[in-house]
Amino acid sequence: MNCLSVTTAHGRTVTPPQSGDERLAAITARLAEAGRPPSTLTTTDADRLAEIAAQLLPVFGAGDGILTAAAQLNDLLVRHKAVPNLHGHPGRPPVLAFHRADASLVDAWAADVGTALAMVIGVGQSVRLGACQAGNCSLVFFDTTRNASRRFCDLSCQNRAKASAYRARRRAGGL
Repeated sequence: MNCLSVTTAHGRTVTPPQSGDERLAAITARLAEAGRPPSTLTTTDADRLAEIAAQLLPVFGAGDGILTAAAQLNDLLVRHKAVPNLHGHPGRPPVLAFHRADASLVDAWAADVGTALAMVIGVGQSVRLGACQAGNCSLVFFDTTRNASRRFCDLSCQNRAKASAYRARRRAGGL
């Protein structure tokens, strides 16, 4: 999601992929980083995934606006026909999925990710859907800390924010 929709990352301006080919390359690279086989996505699929990523982005860090974000998420679930069901392949046990067995890859991804986010919100854990609080970073993340206190996407943004705060205090004569 981050690779398709954010405009700042780790203190730098980034340009999200603009064309279907660029989006497809970004998705393929992320799949490779995760050790997943290349998919059969097309450039049209990549464009649709970028639209879905942009629609899901406001759910992260929504805070008091979680009800508005939840309403938008509900619309996405309906549009992509999210429905829990068991399906699988011959010779394998069935798996629980939140998309129809005949869903396209885009609808399957949207339904599964949308349902996962809805489940997090539905059990009262929307605070775990975070957006980086460092300046010039709009990356989003799922907070897995014990007390749900994560504020930054990674250590580099945390260090950058803390160093910036330290320099500001020194300038103000606070140290």
